[in-house]
Amino acid sequence: MSEATQVLEDDSAELADRVRAAHRNYPTGVTVITTSVDGQPYGLAVNAFSSVSLEPPTLLFCVNESSKTHEHLIRTTHVGINILGCDQHDVAGVFAKSGGDKFSQIEWEPGIEDVPLITGAAARFQARITETTKMGTHTVFFCTVVEAEAEDQEPLVYIRGAFVDGSKVRDQA
Repeated sequence: MSEATQVLEDDSAELADRVRAAHRNYPTGVTVITTSVDGQPYGLAVNAFSSVSLEPPTLLFCVNESSKTHEHLIRTTHVGINILGCDQHDVAGVFAKSGGDKFSQIEWEPGIEDVPLITGAAARFQARITETTKMGTHTVFFCTVVEAEAEDQEPLVYIRGAFVDGSKVRDQA
């Protein structure tokens, strides 16, 4: 093993800390992924979400395999991708925590395949999972959009461990 390789392996814990610190400087929208399995709603907050293509309209999101919702996402065919609005800090808090009956604490409505859609979200996608790929500790879900809607409101943004009203970010531009 080369000296450079040894240094990289010995530094893996410190590197992970530096990677986390670097990620904290990247603002993301606050997204809640939802699904329904056997009539039971499930969901979690994710910040690893992105548009992949407009033709066909394709999105991706990533979920840690240790998440309680992961197993349900693997079993389902459809998801809701809810981009939270700037006034939905409380909803973000509900879905950032593991366990509990999250859906009794928020307003939502059923979408295609009974996928829960969060009321008041800045944008909502309904999508069919078309492919999954394991990457390290996470699964990457690729989805084809079957329905989309957006409200005229600012999104909730997450940066440096805090939620920020998206209008404040826009006003600085």
